[in-house]
Amino acid sequence: MAQIALGHVSQEYPHKLDHVLSGDEDLAAPRVLHPIFYGSFDWHSCVHGWWTLLTVWRLFPEIGESSAIEALANESFTAGKVAAELAYLDRPYSRGFERPYGWAWLLYLHLEAARHNGQWAKRLEPLARAFADRLRDYLGVLTYPIRVGTHFNTAFALILSLEWAKAFDVDLGALIRVRTRDWFGGDRDCQAWEPGGDEFLSSALIEGLCMKRTHPALFPIWFEQFLPHIAESRPATLFTPAVVSDRSDGKIAHLDGLNLSRAWCWRELGFPQHADVHLAAAMPHLSGDYMGEHWLASFALLALLSGTL
Repeated sequence: MAQIALGHVSQEYPHKLDHVLSGDEDLAAPRVLHPIFYGSFDWHSCVHGWWTLLTVWRLFPEIGESSAIEALANESFTAGKVAAELAYLDRPYSRGFERPYGWAWLLYLHLEAARHNGQWAKRLEPLARAFADRLRDYLGVLTYPIRVGTHFNTAFALILSLEWAKAFDVDLGALIRVRTRDWFGGDRDCQAWEPGGDEFLSSALIEGLCMKRTHPALFPIWFEQFLPHIAESRPATLFTPAVVSDRSDGKIAHLDGLNLSRAWCWRELGFPQHADVHLAAAMPHLSGDYMGEHWLASFALLALLSGTL
């Protein structure tokens, strides 16, 4: 997995333009606009590709790619390149850039960097703080949670962001807990109308995991009411791995990620037997087509390392 991720972080593959062009200066090569997080299909995949590299290296320091990961991190995580990433956020139309998925992964990457070389975390911290401030503001104006199983999902972003906040921003952590209970605390008898054709997150199980992480004492009774028929394997959609018909289609390939994210959630929620079924459906497909292999390894790590990160 590290070798796959390293290749896609270090090479300049075509970059998806997910920003608004406000002038000629915005039309520049990815390595100019984002000198740290370029080279994959999109900015957020570069971010969690880095998280994958650093996590694998920490857990398996003897891997052959170790020296290459360290050298690339030293080259990438510099004050100047962080400043360029920060400058992009000051552009007039960047308020919603990567909101909230990329924000959360950047915070999670910074948390992982803090477990390694102290200079990497120190240099990345201004960028992490900038996204934490954006998240704080966003939580203040977001009236309703976004429950879709794609990048806009609110609960997924809060799960990752809370882990960072525990270490770096206690007040943000408290706000995440308050908003989570406001949005999800009254949910009952979830119907789990999923998956959608391009979803990589289970809106039902991600919400469950978010409640478990934010309100562990409340969670058991809440979960019993949220999925009251789970002992009967209902809703049935949650227990059946998604079928992926075309892995060369970037949206349809999301469904391999759905199986991995479900495996992560099922394991975290205390149902390893269901996790194993979903993991088995997805693991053979981590590589083979770029539409999946540029990002699936990160979700495989979440599932495989559940409870240890």
